[in-house]
Amino acid sequence: MSDDDQTREDFDEAVNMTASELKKWLDTDESKAVGQKRDGGESTGHESGRHIVRILEKKKADLTDDDLKHMRKVVGYVKRHSAQRPKGDVTDTDWRYSLMNWGNDPKK
Repeated sequence: MSDDDQTREDFDEAVNMTASELKKWLDTDESKAVGQKRDGGESTGHESGRHIVRILEKKKADLTDDDLKHMRKVVGYVKRHSAQRPKGDVTDTDWRYSLMNWGNDPKK
């Protein structure tokens, strides 16, 4: 298996939201309220979510090197952040909302 094939496989495992689910989520106040914001603007995770939507809407053959780089970044973030799962119900937590900005809904 090539590195790119492994990246796509890992990404498909990490991102469990569809493009339409993620687009809808990114329009919510909860999505916009979490994450580190640069210059008071959009958070890193929210920006990442928009890139993930573009990736999900592409054919695999049309993925660019930048897309593959971002896919590896997403896989790493989801893995690291998932390991920090808080105790109790995570339904309405910033932890879950941050993961959802990166295309992973831990409640699925």
